[in-house]
Amino acid sequence: MEGELKNFIKVWITAILCLSYCHYTVSRLIPKGWLRLISLLPVFYLFISMPLNLHSFHLCALTTFFLVWLGIFKLLLFSFGLGPLSPPPPSVFHFISIACFPIKIKQKSPPKSPPNPKTTQKPKKSVNPIAQHITKGLPNKSILLTVKALVLGVVIRTYEYKPRFHPYVILVLCCCHVYLGVEIVLFLCAASVRAIFGFELEQQFNEPYLSTSLQDFWGRRWNLMVTTILRPTIYNPIRYMCARIVGARWARLPAVMSTFVVSGLMHEVIYYYLTRVQPTWEVTWFFVLQGACMVVEVEMKKAKTSKWLLHPVISGSLTLVFLVVTANWLFFPQLLRNGVDMKALGEYEIMVDFVKANLPHYQSH
Repeated sequence: MEGELKNFIKVWITAILCLSYCHYTVSRLIPKGWLRLISLLPVFYLFISMPLNLHSFHLCALTTFFLVWLGIFKLLLFSFGLGPLSPPPPSVFHFISIACFPIKIKQKSPPKSPPNPKTTQKPKKSVNPIAQHITKGLPNKSILLTVKALVLGVVIRTYEYKPRFHPYVILVLCCCHVYLGVEIVLFLCAASVRAIFGFELEQQFNEPYLSTSLQDFWGRRWNLMVTTILRPTIYNPIRYMCARIVGARWARLPAVMSTFVVSGLMHEVIYYYLTRVQPTWEVTWFFVLQGACMVVEVEMKKAKTSKWLLHPVISGSLTLVFLVVTANWLFFPQLLRNGVDMKALGEYEIMVDFVKANLPHYQSH
């Protein structure tokens, strides 16, 4: 483990140096456009190759997500003067944190002008009043996160009895593990950046278990940092190009499908770093299926046929069941076949033993 930590430190020192080059040299000396993109190719190469030096599940997964996905996509936008790095922040530390961490700085809203009765429209009714009501009834975010951390601990401990459980119980545990683990880790990263730089940040998750549709889940609640970065890099350009060919009405469909395909391919990349085996394309098909079903769902909503409108409780339950069933079919198998779940649990045990060894209470015993 000591050698793994040394490699982890080397990887991130190299990443910081690469992003410092982007801030001090590229942003100041090279104009936006294809020339800037070419100047960033060595950085892309290093970002892609460096996680291969890591073998720990947690260290490799985080580094791959931060550098290979978020970092490269944000730098692609930066190449053409777009995205969160344009214009470049004055501080190199701000540049580095925005470039590779799953954060989005809240934009200050302009001062509100007095309403004009001639142009002011009536506010639209919420599409999900029940979820809004439940959200208002939830405890403080810090309390809620503490509860989620405790639930994650229970889920991890429950894995010890895995042979005794029905496969459906194990499936629910895997879903809870992924959701709670990802949300807590991303929250800790954002909290660190917020504490150091004082940024006011957008939320990363929005209680995805309250989703009432696939569009609600993927677009407004699940891992919003990925949604934020895929929209300007994939969705908007594809929609703009397709609008010239098929018109604005249908351009959304190929844009949505392209976004989900790219998301699937990026998950396939992450799976490769974690397993080091050839891709099976299962996770790509998982996201293709999600995109296709979401396209159908959106078109059905536009039709506004009353017989297709379900109560939010029913639509929400169906959405979660669909996500869990398709995840069991296509999302988890590659990880489970290659023992990634057991590797993660082994690392949890190492962390617990390390904490026990360094706590005075345990040392005295």
